[in-house]
Amino acid sequence: MTYEEYISTEGDSAMLGVKALLLDIDGVLTDARFGYDGTENEIKFFHARDGHGIKLALRSGLKVGMLSGRASGANRKRAGELGLSFFYEGEKDKLDAFQRLLAESGLKAADFLYVGDDLVDVPVFKMTGVSATVADAPDYMDEYCDFRTTLPGGHGAVREIVERILKGQNRWSDVAQKYIA
Repeated sequence: MTYEEYISTEGDSAMLGVKALLLDIDGVLTDARFGYDGTENEIKFFHARDGHGIKLALRSGLKVGMLSGRASGANRKRAGELGLSFFYEGEKDKLDAFQRLLAESGLKAADFLYVGDDLVDVPVFKMTGVSATVADAPDYMDEYCDFRTTLPGGHGAVREIVERILKGQNRWSDVAQKYIA
């Protein structure tokens, strides 16, 4: 498919109301694996295209943040590199954290697209305007979300979602012009 064919494909109208993208980390921005470097430092791998997708979303005016049940120096470093709008980690009750985010941000639950990959994400799925899971999430997650990506967590799934949002809002061409002009 050429770039012209890609941008001419119809966008997803469900994305029109999305003002903010909220992402689980382990299993969405990573492939759900983590390790240790022989000290207490946790090692995670984040996909460059996901990071660039987040930057494109931020440049387009979307708010983007992370919500994780785990606290990690790797999470904080990646969040800092990306210049996120909000960042919550070590949140064992993601619904409680999401409700705090709503109070602190002034946004409504319907403004959010939330991406998660496991049962702990379901309460937030039920509140947001749009919810998604990644290709390698358990099959039963489909019952609780609006769509599933074609790419697995940690391998470009977030970039896929960002493009879907921006195309649905007819903003993809404007964001991409910087690179293809």
